Amino acid sequence: MIPVNVKKISFHPPSRSYAVMLKEIEGNRILPVIVGSFEAQAIALAMEYVETPRPRTHDLIGAVISGVEAKLKTIKISHLSEGVFYANMEIETDESGQSIIDARPSDALAVGLRLKVPIFVHEDVMAKAGVPEDSIEDKPVKKTKMKISVKEIEKKLKLAIEKEEYEKAAILRDKIKNMTA
Repeated sequence: MIPVNVKKISFHPPSRSYAVMLKEIEGNRILPVIVGSFEAQAIALAMEYVETPRPRTHDLIGAVISGVEAKLKTIKISHLSEGVFYANMEIETDESGQSIIDARPSDALAVGLRLKVPIFVHEDVMAKAGVPEDSIEDKPVKKTKMKISVKEIEKKLKLAIEKEEYEKAAILRDKIKNMTA
């Protein structure tokens, strides 16, 4: 298995969808995984550590995993068949041990990023669909961001401090600093 990071999300005009670029950590290949606009937004929100006023589906999945005292260990892009990527979420509990849950790659990535777990791609998948990083054109893409006010972020910062979530608080503090600079 090859460890990867989500490098970026790009708009993919031919399919009117988005490509999540998974870059191998020790190498120069990228695996573009095509996802829909809602899935791309969920992944982008997780990448930017943006909390929404109400929990979204991927937040709910993370809460359920934590609520049943389980731990999400890894996300794995496991195989590719007829142009469709497949993924697994590896979950572990003290009582039942390890379980492998089948998932769409977009859902697995959105949950995995929220829970900050390692992401892996099977070597066969990277060999079939991975491309050299320098072969990907880096055209500027019109970014669409959720509009969130400084006041809303300040509320989230206060809550993070109250819950002693200091890493999250630091990220929110920096976001406020960037927005007011």
